[in-house]
Amino acid sequence: MIYTSYEMIQDCRANRPEGWSYFLTNYLPVVRQFLKHYFPDRAADQSLLERVLRVNLFQSLDPAPERTFVAELRQHVLRAVEADRASAAPEISIDIETLDAALEPLTLTEKLVAWFDTMYYAASDTGRMLRMSPQTAEKIRARAAELIRGSLDAWRSSVLADNGPLLGQAASALSTKDCLPAKAFFDVIDGRTTWRGREEMEQHVKGCWHCLDHYCRLLEVVDVLRASKPLPEAEAEAYKRLLGIEAPKRSFWKR
Repeated sequence: MIYTSYEMIQDCRANRPEGWSYFLTNYLPVVRQFLKHYFPDRAADQSLLERVLRVNLFQSLDPAPERTFVAELRQHVLRAVEADRASAAPEISIDIETLDAALEPLTLTEKLVAWFDTMYYAASDTGRMLRMSPQTAEKIRARAAELIRGSLDAWRSSVLADNGPLLGQAASALSTKDCLPAKAFFDVIDGRTTWRGREEMEQHVKGCWHCLDHYCRLLEVVDVLRASKPLPEAEAEAYKRLLGIEAPKRSFWKR
């Protein structure tokens, strides 16, 4: 039988070794990737990784399909690290209202490119996730930078990345009853939606920073999972010992 993310989360909540073993093998590499990308100076801190894994991990995550679960796992990782030690305040600040006004002339795709800058992704990574050339992504980023530059008294090329954590938190807080569920975005990403459905989604997201941030995070999740590989058995066993997890008596699932 296939062991699902729903079952894994329920087993981890109940502190069953089957759930934790599966999580460590298949999703600890994902956690590491998020740490390496967003907190490169702290990614090698094993004590930090242990705290991220221990602090209310599955109490804050509801049973969900794999990609939705990983999107929430990403949020948990970022919150846990920020709670452990907050990122430094940017020297030049930009709030989401100023960003919204500055980037109003851009299309949705162009706004997505700009937002990936707040998520520390280079033009090459952004282009891969949005299925465009790195050169196109770079041109869009340059245009967005000029629009932002004209809206600030002081400016530097890294202003979006410098303000990334604060902008991400602000966008997450802008949820409304009209915001879209993860499934609506995955239907577009997977090509399962109609043209009309896609147009309605894009019309909403273009004016909603909460959903634009959500859309980018889901595109990121698809990209991360595509590249992720299971943790080698020896490493998985080491983390099980570290977390005090007993080996399951019987393996009844497969990836």
